[in-house]
Amino acid sequence: MRHREECVMKQIILITDGCSNVGMDPVAAAAHARSEEIIVNVIGVVDQGEIGRLGTQEVQSIAEAGGGMSRIVSVQDLSRTVQMVTRKTVMSTVQIAVQKELKQMMDSDSIEDLHPVRRAKAVQIIDQLSEQIDLKVVLLIDASASMKSKLSAVENAIHDLMLSLQAREGRSEIAVFHFPGSGWNEDAALDMAWTKDTRSIPRLFDKLDMKGATPTGPAMMEVIRYITGVPANEEHDARGKRNGDEEGLWSDYIV
Repeated sequence: MRHREECVMKQIILITDGCSNVGMDPVAAAAHARSEEIIVNVIGVVDQGEIGRLGTQEVQSIAEAGGGMSRIVSVQDLSRTVQMVTRKTVMSTVQIAVQKELKQMMDSDSIEDLHPVRRAKAVQIIDQLSEQIDLKVVLLIDASASMKSKLSAVENAIHDLMLSLQAREGRSEIAVFHFPGSGWNEDAALDMAWTKDTRSIPRLFDKLDMKGATPTGPAMMEVIRYITGVPANEEHDARGKRNGDEEGLWSDYIV
């Protein structure tokens, strides 16, 4: 069993207006991320009408496959929503892990079934772990032509998220990708490598060449490879070796 301090919770936050139109199904890519123990949250900044309806459906399907949360928001609410989704996902994931340990150790299906004293202790553990666990977040930004007017709000949201995560006890790092990339046949481009220092965050999107294509699925696969550090040709073999690594992470806390 690994000590809790060696555990890193990994998230992708996809910000998009939906309606991918190139390459792999993003729902399948999100399912693959989940198999790699990476949670996929999706924030949809969608338009009205039929295109907006289809975009909303895609946003919800991707998040469901990735084990994360989905939210449809206005540009004005984007920054607050990014922060909320990040923190709620951490707390939800910790709660699931704690309940799993409870079932194994106490034959209890949920925290609500515990005696009030033990229930209060379990809630305290969840709050503590949510603040202490190390966190890595990749923001994957849809930079297709239809998102052009929304990128200023996206950039502000990235800065605000980094500031909010600095208040956590655990180490929090952020990386940023946009898609499609600027090169020919480039699914996604790295704008900012892992950092925990807000002073190192540059202006990210000032000179982007906005394109019409939206290769959401291939871009997600590129981000998954970045998080896991596994080249594409080694991805399949490595996936089986990582299964089950997280067992028992929380048992040191349950009393």
